[in-house]
Amino acid sequence: MPGNGRRMTALILRLAKKLLWMLFVLWGITVISFWVIHLAPGSPTDLETTLNPLAGEAARQRLETLYGLDKPLHVQYLDWLSRLVRLDFGNSMSSDARPVLDKIMERLPLTVGMNVASLLLTLLIAVPIGVLSAWKQNSLLDRSVTVLVFLGFAMPGFWLALLLMLFLGIEHQWLPLSGLTSMDYAALSPLGRAWDILQHLIMPIIVYTVGGIAGMSRFMRSSMLEVLRQDYILTARAKGLSARTVIFRHALRNALLPVITLLGLSVPGLIGGSVIIESIFALPGLGQLFYAAVMARDYTMIMGNLVLGAVLTLIGNLLADLCYGLADPRIRTAGEDA
Repeated sequence: MPGNGRRMTALILRLAKKLLWMLFVLWGITVISFWVIHLAPGSPTDLETTLNPLAGEAARQRLETLYGLDKPLHVQYLDWLSRLVRLDFGNSMSSDARPVLDKIMERLPLTVGMNVASLLLTLLIAVPIGVLSAWKQNSLLDRSVTVLVFLGFAMPGFWLALLLMLFLGIEHQWLPLSGLTSMDYAALSPLGRAWDILQHLIMPIIVYTVGGIAGMSRFMRSSMLEVLRQDYILTARAKGLSARTVIFRHALRNALLPVITLLGLSVPGLIGGSVIIESIFALPGLGQLFYAAVMARDYTMIMGNLVLGAVLTLIGNLLADLCYGLADPRIRTAGEDA
């Protein structure tokens, strides 16, 4: 019991240190991001004044005062930070002037749903492919998979998206080309609406999944090859254990560590990797929202998306650390001893 209490205390302290460090890193990210986006040419008032022949310099100054852009940069940052700690991301500087958090929450389910679905498909396909390639190293199967994987690496996502649209959407008309729903969506039954949305998401999910399979299967193969050369694996083979037992009971768990790292790093891609694909398929997700905010120099919306991406990155790293301990008890023991 005393030993369990010490382990629990050490775990809580370790988690508290990580959370404090995450808050410090998040603050640093916001400082750099706020400074960098203001270095870009243009401002939120350009679209409302430059393109309007009736808007003069006085109108520009009034808009800058309304948005707080007439203040020094550090004062603007402190005002924004004081709202952030209250979970107030401010209002968008676009024409609708809606709260940033409301606009993000509207787009978040679609982007996260697509990426989670593609991530699950990637795991279900890439891990077995990597394990099988490592077990059958230098075989015809391994070489064939290697060629296909390099094709997946070399194929840009936007090019694959255009090919799918041409083949599945135009030539055969099996799937809709763009958007999230069809024109007759409102007249469909609940099951028909779900199927209609799924049809619109098949091609984007394929694009996400192909790129993920290419990278993750290579990571899995190289990690499995390294584990299979370890002494305890050779001993297990010498004892006459079956290939299934050696792979799934002894090798796979340790081989998953690099894959866990890759999963942790893929979390921020929920936003960043969605910009191009959502723009091509005209999907109302976070990627499209972020792109529109950058083009309009909507500072508050840009910062809201960047903060969300930073939080996802830090959470991904924290989850990766926790999964390390679950996958390899030696890491958990070393952390408790520290």
